[in-house]
Amino acid sequence: MRLLFALVLIVLLSACTSAPPANVDNACSIFREKRGWYADALEAREDWRSPIPVMLAIMHQESRFEAKAKPPRRRLLGFIPGPRPSNAFGYSQALDSTWESYQRSTGRYRASRKDFADAIHFIGWYNNESLHRSGIPRDDTYRLYLAYHEGHGGFNRGTYRNKVWLQGVAGKVRTRASQYQSQLAACESSLPRRRGFFGLF
Repeated sequence: MRLLFALVLIVLLSACTSAPPANVDNACSIFREKRGWYADALEAREDWRSPIPVMLAIMHQESRFEAKAKPPRRRLLGFIPGPRPSNAFGYSQALDSTWESYQRSTGRYRASRKDFADAIHFIGWYNNESLHRSGIPRDDTYRLYLAYHEGHGGFNRGTYRNKVWLQGVAGKVRTRASQYQSQLAACESSLPRRRGFFGLF
């Protein structure tokens, strides 16, 4: 009994510190390696009708699937580590205030930004907000990412128009979503639709 408890504890602890997928450029590889993730993505799609490739591409851009990702620190005098530009954190790089809005809106007060299931659910929720607040279709990855980065107020004011670099990033996210879509078309039918033991794999 003690051995079983120890094994379960090891699995739980390892899940909490999950490393990024080995191949973040292939949706099939991601979901085959992280077996519970596809079920999580399905749940987010069912709740918010946001396409899985779109949500996955936004997460790739924001964190490269790093559970505890943070924005890089600014450098003082070119070499002294300074403050971070924002309190963005986790897979989704959601700000504290935006995450709190998500929690209030959905009632998911125990949701964590370093949990993949919660983070992809957040991205689906945010894309749904983009539809209702900014009129962006659910499959318009380019504009969805601009709204994700700038916030709905900023997007509606057109703050992205003078940011050529951001428009370039949004184009890359759109291309990645298209690649993920093509990849999933070839493997989605074979992906596990339910979580395994304790929902971990």
